[in-house]
Amino acid sequence: MAQSLELLLIQFLMPDNDARRQAEDQIKRLAKDPQVVPALVQHLRTAKTPNVRQLAAVLLRKKITGHWAKLSPQLKQLVKQSLIESITLEHSAPVRRASANVVSIIAKYAVPAGEWPDLLPFLFQFSQSEQEEHREVALILFSSLTETIGQTFRPHFADMQALLLKCLQDETSNRVRIAALKAIGSFLEFTNDGAEVVKFREFIPSILNVSRQCLASGEEDVAVIAFEIFDELIESPAPLLGDSVKSIVHFSLEVSSSHNLEPNTRHQAIQIISWLAKYKYNSLKKHKLVIPILQVMCPLLAESNEAGEDDDLAPDRAAAEVIDTMALNLAKHVFPPVFEFASVSCQNASPKYREAAVTAIGIISEGCVEWMKEKLESVLHIVLGALRDPEQFVRGAASFALGQFAEYLQPEIVSHYESVLPCILNALEDESDEVKEKSYYALAAFCEDMGEEILPFLDPLMGKLLAALENSPRNLQETCMSAIGSVAAAAEQAFIPYAERVLELLKIFMVFTNDEDLRSRARATELLGLVAESVGRARMEPILPPFVEAAISGFGLEFSELREYTHGFFSNIAGVLEDGFAQYLPLVVPLAFSSCNLDDGSAVDIDGSDDENINGFGGVSSDDEAHCERSVRNISVRTGVLDEKAAATQALGLFALHTKSSYAPFLEESLKILVRHASYFHEDVRYQAVFALKNILTAAHAIFQSHNEGPAKAREILDTVMNIFIRTMTEDDDKDVVAQACTSIVEIINDYGYMAVEPYMSRLVDATLLLLREESTCQQPDNDSDIEDDDDTAHDEVIMDAVSDLLPAFAKSMGPHFAPIFAKLFDPLMKFAKSSRPLQDRTMVVATLAEVARDMGSPIAAYVDRVMPLVLKELASPDAMNRRNAAFCVGELCKNGGESALKYYGDILRGLYPLFGDSEPDDAVRDNAAGAVARMIMVNPQSIPLNQVLPVLLKVLPLKEDFEESMAVYNCISTLVLSSNPQILSLVPELVKLFAEVVVSPEESSEVKSQVGMAFSHLISLFGQQMQPLLSNLSPAHATALAAFAPKS
Repeated sequence: MAQSLELLLIQFLMPDNDARRQAEDQIKRLAKDPQVVPALVQHLRTAKTPNVRQLAAVLLRKKITGHWAKLSPQLKQLVKQSLIESITLEHSAPVRRASANVVSIIAKYAVPAGEWPDLLPFLFQFSQSEQEEHREVALILFSSLTETIGQTFRPHFADMQALLLKCLQDETSNRVRIAALKAIGSFLEFTNDGAEVVKFREFIPSILNVSRQCLASGEEDVAVIAFEIFDELIESPAPLLGDSVKSIVHFSLEVSSSHNLEPNTRHQAIQIISWLAKYKYNSLKKHKLVIPILQVMCPLLAESNEAGEDDDLAPDRAAAEVIDTMALNLAKHVFPPVFEFASVSCQNASPKYREAAVTAIGIISEGCVEWMKEKLESVLHIVLGALRDPEQFVRGAASFALGQFAEYLQPEIVSHYESVLPCILNALEDESDEVKEKSYYALAAFCEDMGEEILPFLDPLMGKLLAALENSPRNLQETCMSAIGSVAAAAEQAFIPYAERVLELLKIFMVFTNDEDLRSRARATELLGLVAESVGRARMEPILPPFVEAAISGFGLEFSELREYTHGFFSNIAGVLEDGFAQYLPLVVPLAFSSCNLDDGSAVDIDGSDDENINGFGGVSSDDEAHCERSVRNISVRTGVLDEKAAATQALGLFALHTKSSYAPFLEESLKILVRHASYFHEDVRYQAVFALKNILTAAHAIFQSHNEGPAKAREILDTVMNIFIRTMTEDDDKDVVAQACTSIVEIINDYGYMAVEPYMSRLVDATLLLLREESTCQQPDNDSDIEDDDDTAHDEVIMDAVSDLLPAFAKSMGPHFAPIFAKLFDPLMKFAKSSRPLQDRTMVVATLAEVARDMGSPIAAYVDRVMPLVLKELASPDAMNRRNAAFCVGELCKNGGESALKYYGDILRGLYPLFGDSEPDDAVRDNAAGAVARMIMVNPQSIPLNQVLPVLLKVLPLKEDFEESMAVYNCISTLVLSSNPQILSLVPELVKLFAEVVVSPEESSEVKSQVGMAFSHLISLFGQQMQPLLSNLSPAHATALAAFAPKS
């Protein structure tokens, strides 16, 4: 075999493809025989050319696993000895590395079996050889052996650490230093024991020293390896960095701002800062690194990208990512320096700095929401000024920032529509297509949350948008369609005059089939659904069939984004048609099923050996691939497929919700898919699955209510859904998904009552308790920080607001029986009311307490003394929402708190009084204060100085914003009138005027108006003709309305 194999190896290396293929086939046949092993070993030792020796080693690595157990002890010894000789004596570096790879494979089996006891001693000795090549190969072997027999190194960990440090500081060989860095990376991946991990902190100064030396000598590739190690350290859950964070950041900032370095090197350095901002942000705060980082990152936004506009290594892009991540995690610390940079740079003579100013402000809009809102006038001044800049790229950045404001600074930003919308309208006429495109984006985001405020601008807006839709390039048409969709959503019925023209234009887009036009077709499909929602069922239903047909035909075009938007279109149409959508279910549900069942699209790159790729030795399959774990370097997901799956998952839920019993044929398969997607690897799909499961439950309830075995089937589905929701609350690592599970549970309780969830209450309460204690999986902080900074704990709006809705839902469904459960939840809830917590935390607590007090009833009395000081303090909060909630809460505490609340009446009235004055700017606060006083009067009128309180109360009526307070307020006043209370009867002129305003209000219910009408009739019966002058002062409309609601005697 040896002679024939040698000829085949030589033939395999020939440039002739046919010869190579023949040799490969012959080698595959011979490789099935265990005797191929000694033959390959012989050629590894004796072949004349390095290429043949290297190929022999590569083939040996591929085939040794399948044959090793069949070899005699003598042959095994020969193989091991030959490999050691090759590593020691071989002059060719590729052959040495290929032999080392074979050693790594054999060691996986031989070392644990005790068949190679002298391997590790040899490697330790070899790593200290005077020959550079030996030290390098020893370190390479240490790296690869860590992956296969890492446990063997545990007793030698201290020796390994010393060796790696020594090699890392090797002054004579760059190759040894590189190998040492790689070995450190391998050991980091393998090491997870806390005590061992912390020892790697000692490596960081040496790594930094080597990196600085290499950068100085132009060896940037070594510096990049160092950053890869830092990356591993940062992403590790173990606290690896300690105080070294400071030196890593300073080094990374030096490299980031060094213009003489390669783009990739600088990018790696910025990426380290980005990972720290994402995973170890508390450490950045602890070591006061936020401002130094921003002082480097903000100016990087002004750096020109000479490598090309789409270069992913551009420093301005990487810096933007850092700033964005820091804003999301460290908003309080990020806003002041970024705002200062923007304020100064917006006046810079360099247009790149002016662009950087507005870019920075736009980037932090999502993370620094509360701080941005407080400075909205100032940041708008910067951005609107930049919209008028002579440089188009500055105007483009300003349009982007405005879009960010519109997306994240709601609802406050909308109140500035009079200054913002004209600026956007001007930008739509900009000579630059980039500015136009970003202005459409800004317009789309801005208009989305506008209501009737858009009406004065509707005609000029639609004139420009329709013209652009007809005449612009494709990319502008796409963003233009997004803007039209937002305008339609804001204008609602007022959009009808423009709908026909829009629909005519959309027909053109809906039949595009060229690849380059499919994105526009997708946008048109999305817009069609939004227009349908604006104009309503009556107008859309007759003209819909050809649009639906066109949308379905798009599924044959193999474009994921089009399928995604089409699922969204069908979801919108289902909402418009409700039960009328049932006719389309057989056509569209299978399409959603198909998207849900798509392959996940994971693309995995395997870390292949350099020696195989050099000369194309990868053609022969490896026995080892079935046995050893592959080294996965990169996993990437085709986001288009992900988005399509998420849209299809959402669609199934909405189809079920809107068609209810008509969805019966698809219920079982939908449930299977949603159960599977509830534990999907990506949070977007899990979120939609959790959202859809509640809707499936609604459909199941409608489907099974007329079946004999219906209750049992409905209970089975409820059981599946509730178990998923409760598991999600405690185990899911994404806050949005957990929040949606909480919201869905609240809806189930509201829809089906306490008995539906009674079997799950124990687990549900435990899960709620875990979330309130901030101990669930999704609430785990980064592990590299030992700081407990209550003062800087951000309000977790996504999750805690959803969790806090659970308590009122429990209370509403259980009434007084909620008391024992509330006793468990009370202290964890009150933790959020500490003065050190953010304002929004206290808002959440007070609102929750108010609703629990209302719905649990008298058991709230036990908590009055602990709650009342907090609520009284919040009556004077600088935040209107807090004052509003506090006013509502004191009213409910007085209503249900019994004697416990009575002693606080004086303090409460003093706290409420400023809310009735002109200094209170918020109508909703005033309405809730009126509600609180009304409840106090109804419970204990004798404890209220009515002669002082009633004139103040009547002065702020009628209610102006919070009409949920109407029953409490007007029932109180009517009750006092009907009981002929002398204090109220001294205010008849005010009462008549108030009653007239109430009965003509479109906001008030007929029940409230009837109550007021009875009180007015009582006044007529008491005062007769004396009322006539008061009535004649009313307008005819008011007088007529009042008479209509007064019961005839």
